[in-house]
Amino acid sequence: MLKYKFRVHPKRKRNQTMKMGVSLLSSLPAFLVFFSFLTFCLLADPVLGNTRHYTFDVKLHNVTRLCHTRSIVSVNGQFPGPRIVAREGDQLLIKVVNHVPNNISIHWHGIRQLRSGWADGPAYVTQCPIQTGQSYVYNFTIVGQRGTLFWHAHISWLRATVYGPIVILPKRGVPYPFAKPYKEVPIILGEWFNSDPEAVISQALQTGGGPNVSDAYTINGLPGPLYNCSAKDTFMLKVKPGKTYLLRLINAALNDELFFSIANHTLIVVDVDALYVKPFETDTLLIAPGQTTNVILKTKTIYPNATFFMTARPYVTGQGTFDNSTVAGILEYESVPNGLHSSVSIKMLPLFKPILPALNDTSFATNFASKLHSLASVQYPANVPRKVDKHFFFTVGLGTSPCQHNQTCQGPNGTKFAASVNNVSFEMPTTALLQAHFFGQSNGVYTPDFPSSPIIPFNYTGTPPNNTMVSNGTKVVVLPFNTSVELVMQDTSILGAERHPLHLHGFNFFVVGQGFGNFDPNKDPAKFNLIDPVERNTIGVPSGGWVAIRFVADNPGVWFMHCHLEVHTSWGLKMAWIVLDGELPNQKLPPPPADLPKC
Repeated sequence: MLKYKFRVHPKRKRNQTMKMGVSLLSSLPAFLVFFSFLTFCLLADPVLGNTRHYTFDVKLHNVTRLCHTRSIVSVNGQFPGPRIVAREGDQLLIKVVNHVPNNISIHWHGIRQLRSGWADGPAYVTQCPIQTGQSYVYNFTIVGQRGTLFWHAHISWLRATVYGPIVILPKRGVPYPFAKPYKEVPIILGEWFNSDPEAVISQALQTGGGPNVSDAYTINGLPGPLYNCSAKDTFMLKVKPGKTYLLRLINAALNDELFFSIANHTLIVVDVDALYVKPFETDTLLIAPGQTTNVILKTKTIYPNATFFMTARPYVTGQGTFDNSTVAGILEYESVPNGLHSSVSIKMLPLFKPILPALNDTSFATNFASKLHSLASVQYPANVPRKVDKHFFFTVGLGTSPCQHNQTCQGPNGTKFAASVNNVSFEMPTTALLQAHFFGQSNGVYTPDFPSSPIIPFNYTGTPPNNTMVSNGTKVVVLPFNTSVELVMQDTSILGAERHPLHLHGFNFFVVGQGFGNFDPNKDPAKFNLIDPVERNTIGVPSGGWVAIRFVADNPGVWFMHCHLEVHTSWGLKMAWIVLDGELPNQKLPPPPADLPKC
């Protein structure tokens, strides 16, 4: 079966807002359009999907926010970066060309990467980074996913400016499990630093203290009118009365979970992490870094004679400093041309502001999480593993590491801040784990002895132990193909309880249970939801609590798992799973592509 190939060139503005179907052909010469459309209708296989090509030129360009101009690393000179649009079943070939002094790698966050682990993107895990002047083609197919994901740099803190949306439409002819919206709008929440984020984390790792916080939050790269010098840099969402809009929300912030709300409007949650959920209404969302949420916004049936703020600000559970500010965009209703309201200036209209939860409103966070359930329908079943082959219990949290001799450190009691899983603070290798695994060259790169439970148990959420020092190592868990896994992640009170959004590469998982205090293996599993638990790729481990997830290790390769608060990842709150090949040809990881970057 022939496949129709789209050449999608992200440098052209129209391709960033492309519609599926005929408009994708608009860049072809006119005489080819009819033939191409006919060929597409005849040959595009709804099972195989289409092949889409993108080029990402990673380059420096100047951006001004908050009256500060700085040179940022970006893709195709855009901030946020270009939108990727595809259908479930499509193959993507994305050529990333590095024109900047920094090493770069791109992660396609939430994409399952079934048997395409070479394209997952985390530096020194599945690939060596792309060096200056080099390129790499990320080649993967979207299988069984539809909704919103995003792509971002996955090396150091470059994802502060290197990120953009991935819009996955259902297969052609397959409807949404809700009414088709009038329009779809990506809304990416981010963080802006007036200084270079690379310098921020470099300084923090050197001193051992907490990094400087961001200067603003952003909506689609814009901080909005509540910040100094930023009224002109405000995201405006213009809507028509009586219409339905699908807002594709992404939290691409580095270090903050965010509340989000639109004044005087109710939102209906329909999808998280590119998986449908049972719809529910809410005035406010909570979205962690690495998470996505699709919501339906139904606009007011008649022109409201007002404008409305959409705002986001952090949900904070830790004891460190944070950016205590609020980003605002404006929801503006379009008036009827030549109508009563058309000449009224937007500045003359009343402006309504939403009331967001308190910064530390954990009861809202808990209640919001309890409303999320898989659709669990015939068409979209929740295939929760009932039989568990391997149980794991991981503590996640902060700790300390010793200060080097002849240095004064700014962490607790003169130490350096660290973070760990089961008290192992992960040391990144200097060569990629996946290559070392695939070619049987693990010696000196990693060891397969990551502890399945804490080596020294303690009262995890009670009085912390006197010794807060972490151990260091590049340790992994090795799983046979198709192992059914249950993992309980337990927050600790060491240096203060804190919520940690944990992201697992290469898989979606079912969130079968969560609670506060110490997990009780004798009582808590009886309360697990095995019927319709939410399925996702990033989950917040409750502050001073635990979360239980289940997944089947059906994807051979090396898969990173880490806190999506970038500061905690930098401090070592990360580890990796190796899933071995299965017996059958379609259960094995293919060899690496010829252009895989070298270290």
